[in-house]
Amino acid sequence: MPASLPTASWRPACLRADLVAGSGVVALVDGRQVAIFHVPDHPEQPVYALSNKDPQSGANVIGRGILAHLAGELVVASPMYKQHFRLRDGQCVEDATQALRAWPARLEGDEVWVLMD
Repeated sequence: MPASLPTASWRPACLRADLVAGSGVVALVDGRQVAIFHVPDHPEQPVYALSNKDPQSGANVIGRGILAHLAGELVVASPMYKQHFRLRDGQCVEDATQALRAWPARLEGDEVWVLMD
């Protein structure tokens, strides 16, 4: 009998009160460090969730990165080597071989939820 595939489900990550506008916070969701970015001036997508681990350095620092716009994209700059990762999908702007894991995120009442697999 084949093993069943895991299904994705929405998990609470943190409270809205934990968020800092225009910045990131880190939450432990299902045992994984998730950097959650709050962008209140983007009402269609006010929160984003990316892996907190910088793929180049291996350090868990992405949540401390600086948000910016680069080539029409909303990005976070890694605090280590300053490479830029798109918030929408985690892809590195400077190096197509690097990417952060990205998860769908949403605000629901006073909580931030992340779709984990």
